[in-house]
Order: sequence, then structure tokens, then C-alpha cells
Amino acid sequence: MPTGEHVLQVDGLCKWYANKAAVQDVGFAVRRGEIVGLLGPNGAGKTTTINMILGVLEPDAGAIRIAGIDVARRRSEALAKCNFAAVYAALPGNLTVVQNLRVFGLIYAVAALSERIETLLRQFDLDALRNTKCGLLSSGETTRVNLAKALLNKPELLLLDEPTASLDPSSAHDARRQVRALAEKGECGIVWTSHNMYEVEAVCDRVLFLSRGRILLEGDPRQLPARHGVGNLEDLFLRIAREPLSAQPPEHA
Repeated sequence: MPTGEHVLQVDGLCKWYANKAAVQDVGFAVRRGEIVGLLGPNGAGKTTTINMILGVLEPDAGAIRIAGIDVARRRSEALAKCNFAAVYAALPGNLTVVQNLRVFGLIYAVAALSERIETLLRQFDLDALRNTKCGLLSSGETTRVNLAKALLNKPELLLLDEPTASLDPSSAHDARRQVRALAEKGECGIVWTSHNMYEVEAVCDRVLFLSRGRILLEGDPRQLPARHGVGNLEDLFLRIAREPLSAQPPEHA
């Protein structure tokens, strides 16, 4: 388990819509070099939690600190320390790979931007596609561009929401390998959401299971299933989705 400093701290996070709680008293932390899986069925509160971390939604209660910076009090400074990628957050399809990276690099005020873009093109094997419009890329190529974009500002916190959802097994394997390498270098801490439990076991150091807006279980994805009398992580996911273990507090690895 990584032992670096916390790049994300979430305490007592709550979000209500009318009379329904989407997120209830959620708290967790992510260390530099660690990949934490945020798991749960649709409607569990994963995307709402990520949107609050990103400052897209304002929490009704609780606190979020990115690299020690309070998002509520110093939003711009905190968000400059993080970045995000998801299959549903498509880059402008009429811009080329390089044009997209340049636009987002300017938004993040990336120093030595041209040099940074060239580094990322090499890192994600995108040089041959540099002048291709993003709307013409395959799913695997698009994912690589999204990851390159998400690393433009050298974030301390990287949020990946279903990053491999539309990929074939080979492309998904490559994406997982690249993200795992980022964590192992200690460049950032990563929050990863996925419904692919095989992927979670392969990538994540720790997982948080959400149901009905609450964290029910926490621990090593390779050890949790046996602790709860099931054979694998997918069976545990199904059990939580059908019969939430709401009577017990989160377990820590």
C-alpha cells in the first residue's frame, strides 16, 4: 500500500436532491501513488461524489481537500491540482489531437506547453495521430488522448470515471497498464470508477463500495470477497447491489 501523503481527503460529504440523499456522510482519503476504486451499482452516488470533488456540484455538507487545499475556500487553486477523464466527457471532435491538447493546456495554464504536449504524444503513442481530428479516432485512440489531456497539468489527483467502458479487451489492457504505471511512479493519486470487477482487481490498491449514497465496505479488492463469504469481487458487488450490508461500518484493509 502506498505510504505517500494524502492528495485527496473527503470528510462527511453529503448531497441531497429534494428529499432524497444522493450521498450521505461519505469520507475517505487517497494517497499519492495509490489507485482507489469507487464501486457500486448505478445510482449509488459515485458520479455525484466525483462531481463534488471536481467542484461541479456544491456539497450540502462536508469538506473536500485536494493536495491539502480546501475546495470550498480555494476552489481554483485546488482544482488546478487535479484532472479528470471519462468516456462521456468527449473532447471536441472537430479539433485534432494536438489542437485539443493545446486548448486544454491553455485552460490549465501549463508551462512550456509545446514541450509538454510532445512528451504526452510520445508517452501515449499518439504522434502518428497528432493531426487527426478526434472525431475520427477509434475508442482506444480516444481513451489515450483523454488520458493525455488529463495529465497535461501533471495533476496530483486524477479522477477516472469508467475510463475503459467502451474499449475492446486489448485496448482496455493497455489503458490499465498506463494508469498503473502512473501510480507506480508516484506521480499522482487516482480515483477509478468501474463496473468491471476483473479490471478493479487488476488495477486498484483499495476499493470503496457505495450503496444508496453510503460507503459500506472498504479494503483490498483481492481480500474482501473471502472476508464476506463469496468467491470473487463480482459476487460481492452483486450481493451489495441486491442486499446492502448497511448494518455494518466500512472495513479497512
